[in-house]
Amino acid sequence: MSEKPRKGLDRRDLLVASIATFGAAAALAANGGAANAQNTAAPTTDAASGAPSGTVYTGDVIQGKKVVSALDVNDLEPGKKHLLYFQGVRMPTGQHWYVSVAVARGAKPGKRGVLTSGVHGDEMSSIHTVQTVMNQLDPAEMSGTVMAVTDVSRPALESMQRRWPNSGRGADLIDMNREWPGNENGFTAASRHAGLVFNRLLRPNADFAIDFHTGTTGFEVTAFNIAEMDVPEIKAMAELYPVGQIFDNPTYPNVLHNAFNAAGIPSFCPEIGAARHLDLEMIGLFVEGTMNVLKHHGIVAGPMGRTGKDVTVFVGNSSFPILATEGGIVEHLVKLNDKVEAGQKVAIQRNSFGEVVAEYTSSVAGEMTGKRSDAMSEPGNPLAFILFHKTATEGAETYPE
Repeated sequence: MSEKPRKGLDRRDLLVASIATFGAAAALAANGGAANAQNTAAPTTDAASGAPSGTVYTGDVIQGKKVVSALDVNDLEPGKKHLLYFQGVRMPTGQHWYVSVAVARGAKPGKRGVLTSGVHGDEMSSIHTVQTVMNQLDPAEMSGTVMAVTDVSRPALESMQRRWPNSGRGADLIDMNREWPGNENGFTAASRHAGLVFNRLLRPNADFAIDFHTGTTGFEVTAFNIAEMDVPEIKAMAELYPVGQIFDNPTYPNVLHNAFNAAGIPSFCPEIGAARHLDLEMIGLFVEGTMNVLKHHGIVAGPMGRTGKDVTVFVGNSSFPILATEGGIVEHLVKLNDKVEAGQKVAIQRNSFGEVVAEYTSSVAGEMTGKRSDAMSEPGNPLAFILFHKTATEGAETYPE
């Protein structure tokens, strides 16, 4: 029996119970034939969200790609790749933010996978990972569908910053990965955008979902998956990646992969190194693992690549943060993935004279999962976090993603 709190158990019980129902509904939809939604005057409405349940074309075309305000991948022609724009939230000028959507619709029916990235605007390796997976897919040889959205938070991406710049109530920066599943009538543009994207694009087209991230600007992480390992469907997917760490914890409640889980769609979150640049070596690990997941679900054929069985995987259910107590230059004494013992010194900090003003030690035994990549730090900044196993967990925990 899991030692996680009752709230988490309720959500996981809902997830496990609903997967069979959701999968059956998806199979019926896949065999129901494609409808020409562009010519449908009055699309049906999803009872849960009030959003249209079929594809709705706006009539606009951007750079040769049709624009939709709702999508059902079953309406798209099988055996082909489709490139679309999704009409997101309005800007203050009245125009829309558009989201790029790539769909590989298999020639034969099967499961539907959703791959997302760009929820944070400074996370480039996650975007490149999804693009690389999509470029390897041949819809003519596939059973099922893979949909990719690589630029969920468009205004944040435009300036390559983590948060969505919002001007609704004065200048503000909003972390969009605390807004899911969003609210189409919410107070902020980020909340409304999340509601539109989740209700009309992501949730209706997913039997499983993977939301890719990296560390944030100034803080890098190793290659690891965030996954609730007591949900069998999630555990099976997370273990198909040849990466060395798994964080077995629900983390923040309003992140995108948890919104999928709450809707009965098994999901988890890969973390791929540092922000603002491409880590091609790390990207290769997650491309290989994601292709394994697609093979696991029968979407693509072929032998499995390397998985967690081919590497030493450390599974922890808690993270120990080390915060700066002084200002100055930080020197790390351990590397990512290094094993750390309780009481071990992991970093020192020097002032402008070169004097050591602080020494930082770990209170737990575990492995280094993240560290500050900016050399300077002021008091309160996260300097590192160490993944470890806690005998009795206390539910969702924060971590400096």
